Amino acid sequence: MKKIKSVFFSLIILSLMLTGCGKASWDSYKGQLLGAKDRPAWAPVQPYGMIYVPTGVLHIGPNDQDLNNAMVARSKEVSIQGFYMDETEITNNEYRQFVEYVKDSIAHTILGHLVDADGSDVQVIDWSQEIDWSNPETTESLEEMYSKDGMKLLGVRDMDISKIIYHYYWFDWKTAAKLENRWKDRAQFFHEENIRIYPDTLVWVRDFTYSYNEPMTRNYFSHPSFDDYPVVGVDWKQANAFNDWRTKFWSKYRTALGEPLMDIFRLPTESEWEYASRGGKKLAQYPWGGPYVRNAKGCILANFKPGRGNYPEDGGFYTVRADAYWPNDFGLYNMAGNVAEWTSSAYYENSTQFVHDLNPDIRYDADQDEAETLKRKSLRGGSWKDVAHYIQCGTRHWEYQDTSSSYIGFRSITTYLGRDPKDKQ
Repeated sequence: MKKIKSVFFSLIILSLMLTGCGKASWDSYKGQLLGAKDRPAWAPVQPYGMIYVPTGVLHIGPNDQDLNNAMVARSKEVSIQGFYMDETEITNNEYRQFVEYVKDSIAHTILGHLVDADGSDVQVIDWSQEIDWSNPETTESLEEMYSKDGMKLLGVRDMDISKIIYHYYWFDWKTAAKLENRWKDRAQFFHEENIRIYPDTLVWVRDFTYSYNEPMTRNYFSHPSFDDYPVVGVDWKQANAFNDWRTKFWSKYRTALGEPLMDIFRLPTESEWEYASRGGKKLAQYPWGGPYVRNAKGCILANFKPGRGNYPEDGGFYTVRADAYWPNDFGLYNMAGNVAEWTSSAYYENSTQFVHDLNPDIRYDADQDEAETLKRKSLRGGSWKDVAHYIQCGTRHWEYQDTSSSYIGFRSITTYLGRDPKDKQ
């Protein structure tokens, strides 16, 4: 009886709220269809370090002879929605921000720096607490995060990088959109990921047999001299984990300011990447437009493998700074060479023949136990170790999603929301 009374009085209070607080606002519509009120204002914000790539048309495919007669990049006209793209590849120091954030979050959790989230019993990290990494008591409390005594390199006790794990969920929009799944519980379309995010620095040794590259393994990600160089040793799943963290990091800040959220950060599709690399030149063989890799003065225009192996001729022995050389007409650096870049697209030899001509996108999220061929992801741009053919805008290549290397990096994009700012009519 008491429970019934409680529900009854709750309904009375709710009706008073609707008739008391809501009556005036609904009367203000005067019976007209005016749309929901109190909607937030929207002004596009260009994220720091990103370039706006306008909506446009792309002729995907090669603009030179198909040397291998592979027919994996047949010509096709497609339309691409505008987006913001990182002007450079993600650098070591930018990726290090991600690593340190995850490391700190694990340490805060171990130290018990947690508070209840507003209005719930869920505990979240109290970021107002500080971690004094130089305090012996702190390091003793965080013992599980450090390498064991027998695993010291150069006599220095360092962090156990296998413990730096990023946990997140992603939503499978394509499966959820199927007609038969329309009214199903959305929980079944979430996928859980636990990703070790520290770059695989051993790629510098593993990638090149009978080649001395140990100094790069020891220093490339950790030494400040390489802070502005593109991060490598990051596989496809690690790149996705970075974008998930970047989205949440940016969204938390905008939410605190009471501003509407932007679309997520993500890897570009293969077509978005090719469109951006051409810099508005529809039939450009290279990002700078011309059919040659040198300018009129004989200077090489990208970081790749000139001639038959003269690696330093272009100014870089391995990778170079992420903002080296001239950008293309969109303002994007190193869309040819330096490091090849992950895209979100699955790699199929004949995909350009059947993808849609409106924002082409072909994906397949392969599980760990599936066939290796299903784990292929498209790479674009070529790298510092590739010959000129691979740095052309239209050249397609691939790598397995769980493979990292010393010549693959990535950059992020986020879809532009609203009317194209260059559309004045």
